[in-house]
Formats: sequence, structure tokens, C-alpha cells
Amino acid sequence: MKITEKALNYIKAISAETITNAQSGHLGSSLGGACILFSLFKDHYNFDVSDTDFLSRDRLVISAGHISPLYYTLLSLFGFDVSLQDLKEFRKLGSKTPGHPKYGKTEGVETSTGPLGQGVANAVGMAVAEKSLSDRFNTVGFPIINNYTYCYVSDGDLMEGVSMEACSLAGTLGLSKLILLYDCNEVTIDGALELSNKENIGLKFKSMGWNVIYVKKGNSYSHCTKAILKAKKSSKPTIIIFKTLIGIGTEKEGTSSVHNYILSPEELSIFKKKLRVKESFYFPNDVRELCMASARKGKLYHEKWNQMLAVYATSQPELYKEFINYFDKKKMDFEKVLKNSSKWEGLSTREANSIILNEIGEKLLQVIGGTADVGPSTLCVLNNSANFLVRSKRGRNIHYGVREHAMGAVANGIALYEDFIVFDSSFLAFSNYMIPALRMRALMKLPVISMFTHDSIFIGEDGPTHQPIEQIAQLRLIIGLKVFRPADGKELLAGYKLALSESEPTAMILSKQPLKIVSGTSFKEALMGGYVVLPSSKNAEIVIYATGSEVGLAVDVAKELEKKYSVSVVSFPCLEVFDRQSNSYKAKILQKNAKLKVVLEASNDNIWYKYIGENDLFIGVKKYRESCNGELNYTKAGFNVKSIVREITNKLK
Repeated sequence: MKITEKALNYIKAISAETITNAQSGHLGSSLGGACILFSLFKDHYNFDVSDTDFLSRDRLVISAGHISPLYYTLLSLFGFDVSLQDLKEFRKLGSKTPGHPKYGKTEGVETSTGPLGQGVANAVGMAVAEKSLSDRFNTVGFPIINNYTYCYVSDGDLMEGVSMEACSLAGTLGLSKLILLYDCNEVTIDGALELSNKENIGLKFKSMGWNVIYVKKGNSYSHCTKAILKAKKSSKPTIIIFKTLIGIGTEKEGTSSVHNYILSPEELSIFKKKLRVKESFYFPNDVRELCMASARKGKLYHEKWNQMLAVYATSQPELYKEFINYFDKKKMDFEKVLKNSSKWEGLSTREANSIILNEIGEKLLQVIGGTADVGPSTLCVLNNSANFLVRSKRGRNIHYGVREHAMGAVANGIALYEDFIVFDSSFLAFSNYMIPALRMRALMKLPVISMFTHDSIFIGEDGPTHQPIEQIAQLRLIIGLKVFRPADGKELLAGYKLALSESEPTAMILSKQPLKIVSGTSFKEALMGGYVVLPSSKNAEIVIYATGSEVGLAVDVAKELEKKYSVSVVSFPCLEVFDRQSNSYKAKILQKNAKLKVVLEASNDNIWYKYIGENDLFIGVKKYRESCNGELNYTKAGFNVKSIVREITNKLK
């Protein structure tokens, strides 16, 4: 028996045993995809187990995250910090081997995967990052940034819309170091693939500008490794279509029932006997040595890279200095930016954001991002930077096209690659398309900034399809996502300071219309998430909580009510930040002893009821509005001083 065949047998046996031991997991593709990933790890994948964050390492994304038993087995065999004991603890509480790969939990895992398609778009983002850096820093003889991004995908991955959005973008941008390893077993959970999908994937990818390689024997090591070698020579992104047999070697091979099948101890024994494997959770020395040779080769690759970098430093001193500075955590002088706040007064927060984004972008070259084909509307464009294009990848403005779903996941991939400051942007009403990517971003604590403009029914004429009502609530429900709805540029700048200093994502909710100038807003106090913007003359009888465009309105309402009552106004640019303050600070701001607490926000977010009671008042948007002038629409919905004063006084009666 060839040593490669023996290694594959043990990989399959341990993958199956891991699932049986846990009594949970996905057997089918963990067996069917073994040849593909073993070939990659053994012959092509550049990694260094002694430094898994090595900058120019290859990136591997397991988009079909349910094959984690196979993935963890390979990580263990090739020297990553995943032991055989860890495999025995697969899917157990607190283990390094969770049910789907988790970023930051298991050494070698580049991104959290599980929701199909997300990993494909993450891989596209990593390939964008590689091209951006290589175009900026590589010179003749010094390929400082020189890695491939590999992505293992299933039939299910390529049925998800996010994958096709991302792959279309990748073909347009000519991301030549992106290689999809497509495990084409033509079986889904419900049955044969043809029940739901009969398209020609190869032709589809060719039409998107990809190189396509077909491998009829996807369960053959030699055929797999030759195909990957060929893909690495392409000047286009490449998809390798491996025809495989799901659950190969089991009694249920080739059927949908093997997808998440668990072999009984008796079935496992028969399966292992076929593979000529007698031991339990064991790698023979010759198999381990075969694989550790690849690990040593990866470490040697890293050492040679270090030597090349040392020569680069002396021969290209200015470029080397820029290279080193690029990955330093830069500190913005926000107080200096604040001195220019007169430029923001009376503007919409999308206009203020454009000014601040460009000031930060000029200072920090790591800023990169784009919009879903709405740059002229959201104004989220780096004015003094070029576009990221197939012919010039140094530009920092990415044209995502009308692809919100992919945009969010691609941005995640860029952030995962290295220390970029990444932003994406669309209308708030279309943030719905991005929820899966935003959720994954929050799970991985990626400091990506989403800039959602046209934040309320004030958008008007475009009608209810474009008027966001429930979107703020949806975003606030994502655990770990900071949602900033600033009343002006000062509060917006506070959002930026928090976004750039903390390892978690931020969503900026920005207005289309100019906002009222509110004299009491504060950059420093906005860093607390909530603060009193208009104090009452004595203990407040009425306290109004407001965000964004409603803060100025709340102040006008308070001034009218002050004729009879003592009124305080609180600005809440970010509830998530406010909630982590001390109890004493929160009590001072919430002023719960007031007779009436009023929430004023152009949304229908029930989260406010954690601050107010059933006898208090929430003035929000209770129904979808009409298509008409924005200011008229806003007023008709009750967002005017007269209506609000009447509603508050009636409530007090």
C-alpha cells in the first residue's frame, strides 16, 4: 500500500470515529472530501504551525464548515495544536473542536463557517486583501505578499446567493490567487442535487471570468494534487470541480442519508477493517512523518520569507518603513479632528461622515471599503484614493455592485486577512440583505464599520420599500454589534473613536436630511453611549430619550414643554455602549424618578422598553408610510413639535 493511501485511510477512519465518539457530526463529506484536502495540506498549503499568524501564509477557508471532523483531523495530523484528545472531545462543551470551525477557538482556523456561502465570500475578501497589499508593497525580486487563498466548497455553498455575488465580483476583479476546491458529490440533504439545481457550474463560472478545471476522479490523491498545481498557474481565479462520492466506503455511500449519518460501533469497526485500520484515534509513525514533512516545508518557507524581508528592508528602506507602519495600530488624534467640527454643523450625518471618513482615510492608509453601488448617495467614498480594479489593485475604493449580501461577507474576509480598517455601505433599508454577514462579523469580533444612510421615513418619495422602520431594531438585536445613531458630527466622531479602538463591529446609522444644530451635544460624553444633552432647571418631571435626527426635535419639544414642566433630554447615540456603563452613571442619565419617560425615535424598536415602563410613552413609527415629500412624511407620522407636545400632555393627564 502506498504511504499516501495509508494516510488517507487513517484520515477517513479517524474522521468517522470522531463522529461516532461524539454521536454527532457530518460523515458524508468528511469522507468524500478527504482526498481534496489531504492533497492540499500535503503538497500545496503553505503554513507554519510555530507561527500560525505568519503574514504571507496561505489562507484556507472551509466554507462547508460541517466537514469539521475531517478538518480537525488534518490539523492534528499536520502539526497544528489540535491533539487526538481534542478530537475525542469533538462537539463537547468548551473543546477546541466545536461542531463548526470557530475563528479564535482552534489554531489554524481562519474564519468561522457554518452558514453556507459565507466562507466563499470571506475567501474573496482575503484574496482582495492579498492583491491590495501585494500591489502596494511587492517589487521585482521581492514578493513580500505572495499567498494563495483556498476555499473548500460544497454543492450547497454554490447554491447560496451570497456565493454567486462574491464569485462574480472575484471574476471581475481578476483575483488570480483565489482557488475554490469544489467537492461536487451532487447530493444534498433532501436528495439528489438535480432535484433543486441542474445548472452547469463550469459554464457559469467561465462566464464570470473564472478558470475552470474538471477532475473526474475527485477521490484520487494524484488527480487532486495535479489539479491544484495546475490551478496555481492560472492568471484568473480558479474553481476546481472535483467529482466525488459522498460517504465513500460506507454502506450508504452516494446517498443523501449519509450526509449527517453516524456509524454505529459495529459499522465503524467494519468501515475501519475495509481501510485496514485497527487502532483507535491513532496515527502510525510513517503517516505522521509524511505529514510533518509538509509542516517542516512550511516552516522553511517562512524562514526564507524572513530572510527576503531582511534584504527588502535594506534595499527598499522607504517602502519597508511604509510596510512596517502599515501594520502598526495607528492612533488618530480625534481632538484635532474635532477642531474642524464647524464644517459639519447643519449637515446631514451622511455628509459629516464623508468629511470624517476622508480625514481618517488620509491619515490611515489601512482604510479600505466600498458601497453596494450607492457611493454618490451614501457619500462613503475615499476621495483621494483610486478604485480597486483588475488593472490597479492599490486603490482603496471597492465597487461591490448591487451585492449587499456579498459585500458584508467580503468585508469580513478583508478584516480577517490582517489589520485593515474596513468599511461597507448601503441604505439602511437594505441592511436586511447583510444580516447574515453582520451576525458572523459580530461572532468573530471583527472591527468592520457599516455605514447605513437614509436612516428614516424622512427619505420620503422613494416610498415604504426604502423607508427603514424595523431595521434599527434588527441591527440592535445582533449581540456584539454597536449601533451608533448620531445626532451630529461630534457624536459620529465618538462612534469612530470607539470603532477604531475596540475589536467589535459598528453600524453607523446616518441621515439623508440635514439635522438641527443642537448646542448641548458632546464628543466626550457621546463616548458613554448616552448623556444628558439638555438638563432640566430642577428635578425632571419629564425626560425624553432620543437618537439621531430626533435629538434636535426632542430639544424643541422640551423647550415648549418647559412652559409648564421641568424637562430633560437625553441623547442615546449608542445603547450598547451605554449599557456597559456603571449602574450609578446609568441611573443619573435615565432619571427614572421622572413622572414620565418618553422615547422619541423614528423606528419601532421595542428595545426601549428596558428603559421605560408601561405607563411611559414611546413615540415611534407604527406603520409603513406613504411615498411623498420627506418632511411632510415625517410630520404626518407625528414627528413634529405640536403633535408630540399634545401626545405627552395627554399622557400626563
